[in-house]
Amino acid sequence: MCTRRLSDRILSDNLGMSRISHSERPDATAAGTEHTAEHSAEHGADRQRHRMLRWTWRRGKPTSGNTVRLLHGGQDFFPALIEAIDQAAFQVVLETYIYADDDIGRAVSDALVRAAARGVSVRVTVDGFGAGDMPAAMAERLSAGGVQLRVYRKLRGFRLARRHLRRLHRKLAVIDGEVAFVGGINIIDDLNHGPFEGANLGPRYDFAVQVSGPLVDRIALTAERLWWRLALRDTHGSGRAAAVAGYPLLTDLPPRGEPSSGVRAALLLRDNLRNRRTIEREYRRALGAARQDVILANAYFLPGHKMRRALLACRARGVRVRLLLQGMVEYRLQHYATHALYASLLEAGVEIYEYAESFLHAKVGVVDEAWATVGSSNMDPFSLLLAREANVAVYDAAFAAELRTALERAIAHRSVRIMPDVHARRSPLHRLANWTAYMLLRLGVIIAGVAGRY
Repeated sequence: MCTRRLSDRILSDNLGMSRISHSERPDATAAGTEHTAEHSAEHGADRQRHRMLRWTWRRGKPTSGNTVRLLHGGQDFFPALIEAIDQAAFQVVLETYIYADDDIGRAVSDALVRAAARGVSVRVTVDGFGAGDMPAAMAERLSAGGVQLRVYRKLRGFRLARRHLRRLHRKLAVIDGEVAFVGGINIIDDLNHGPFEGANLGPRYDFAVQVSGPLVDRIALTAERLWWRLALRDTHGSGRAAAVAGYPLLTDLPPRGEPSSGVRAALLLRDNLRNRRTIEREYRRALGAARQDVILANAYFLPGHKMRRALLACRARGVRVRLLLQGMVEYRLQHYATHALYASLLEAGVEIYEYAESFLHAKVGVVDEAWATVGSSNMDPFSLLLAREANVAVYDAAFAAELRTALERAIAHRSVRIMPDVHARRSPLHRLANWTAYMLLRLGVIIAGVAGRY
């Protein structure tokens, strides 16, 4: 098979993405053979997908044989999550940034308590800032119902220091080690817009994926390691030594054969140890391999210098680049700082659309027919430099096409395009406000000690 030969070649290739040739090198086994147009097109698509895979063989370690289902907002995500919890036989693990006391939060809590009542081990980890307003009654109900609840970095006052800004921003769940959910959706109703309740807004725009197959092992290991770290924090004396000895290792994963079907997918993490730049690098390498089309949707868009250069390089190669960004003013400083970056992108031909129907909360991207990602990581200093994040990258044309269709629908029907000539006519006061907001955010990044790429 042509695909297998390409895979074997990739496994032995140590070249970085920046050194990939734009020309097509002939396959040695096909020398002198006439190829039909259909075969050439298929061969080119395979080569493009494997170009995306080239670096992740060494870093993200994609696995084959996965089933990855795209979930559109809470209307898909919460029924699937609750159904999986209700079918759990021995373990449920849930991590979330926000855990709201609303209809959805109570429905998920009910499912977790039902699982615990069946004897299922239920572990929930919430962030101390994002879920800091979880009512005591809700936490007590979970604990009384047999749910083990831990808080990542409890909020004890505010200090503008790096360690106080590191948050658990990822959203994932693992059920019985067989099914996992990863994405940007918190445990909160899509129509729960906080202080904006009276604005008659539509549902929050977001995505997640439901995964089954070998990749679930890695997602489960990631969750197990975080739970171990939090347990170690709360353990003292002789129990601490036992906890240290129990650190979950990659070798603890159960052996699996090489599946013959399913899609290749990788878990992309951002943490403060080995994966400080993994997600950003994967985005940049995917952009470096783009040949036709890029769509990125991000709630908070304030990329560093290298990411912006990667977007501009796409345009220089003739790649169409579309950005779907936040149109609602949720956080004024971030909103206006983002606008300070529009001019250079628009001048290069990047198309910018602002989501107008409600709050955009998605963190997704599609590159050609070769690469797509869904997860929790924004393109801003908080996500890329400070928070724990988790994305899933999928190397499958059908999945990429489904996500692209959803994004193009949102662009066409629920967004407003930022026109270059209109943006150029902003008043001097407006421009000053944008750059003041941008410099204030840069100052915050400098104070936090992570200014190297911003």
